[in-house]
Formats: sequence, C-alpha cells, structure tokens
Amino acid sequence: MSTKTSSVRRTSDHFEPDANLDPQAQRRLRGHLEQIDYIAYVSNREVVGATLNKIDGKAFQRLGVAAAQARTRWVATALTAAESGQPLSRAQVDQLAELRRSYEEISDVYEAMRRLVERGYLAYEGQ
Repeated sequence: MSTKTSSVRRTSDHFEPDANLDPQAQRRLRGHLEQIDYIAYVSNREVVGATLNKIDGKAFQRLGVAAAQARTRWVATALTAAESGQPLSRAQVDQLAELRRSYEEISDVYEAMRRLVERGYLAYEGQ
C-alpha cells in the first residue's frame, strides 16, 4: 500500500511476513524489526530533540503563513502572466517553476515538522 502525501508518495512500511518462513522465524524476524524501529526512533528523537528541542503552535503558524504567501506569489504571478493572452515566455515559465518549487519546499517542511511531532521525535507545546 502506498500513501500520497503532498507531492511525495510513500510506501507502507508494515511488516509483511515471507510466506516461505515458518511462524517461529517470522516472529523472530518481527522482533528484530521492532528492535530496529525502536533504535531508529530513539536516534531520531535524540537528534531532532537536540537540534529543535520543542515546538509550539506559533512555529506551525509561521510556516503556514510562509506557505500561504509562497502559494499566493506563485498563483498571482501566473495570473498576471496569463492576462496578456499570449503564450508564456521561457523566462516566465522559469519564474513560475521557481515560485512553485518555493511553495512546495515550504509546504514539505511544514509536513515534515508535523510528522516529527506525530512520531514523537519533537515535543509540541500547545498554546
């Protein structure tokens, strides 16, 4: 199973036992995978926590406003370019592509920060 998140497609990372493994080997493998997941969790929590410590609603609001501003610049620029009724020039297309990338980048940061909180890597202090 895969999940569409923004413009990124992630595949499911759930344990799916190999049909050729006997049940005891599957349980052992599942146990190893749980240990690996826990090691990754602790590592992420330590690294993220040491760098970002904790986050509050104002930080999410700042990123949300930055994303809204970037999207607005991108759309407003496209509307202005389309007003002439002429095909867009290469420079206009390049400018729109850069504005879109800026919007997508800040939106991806917002989603990444949300996932950090969701997964417990980053402490969230509500307002």
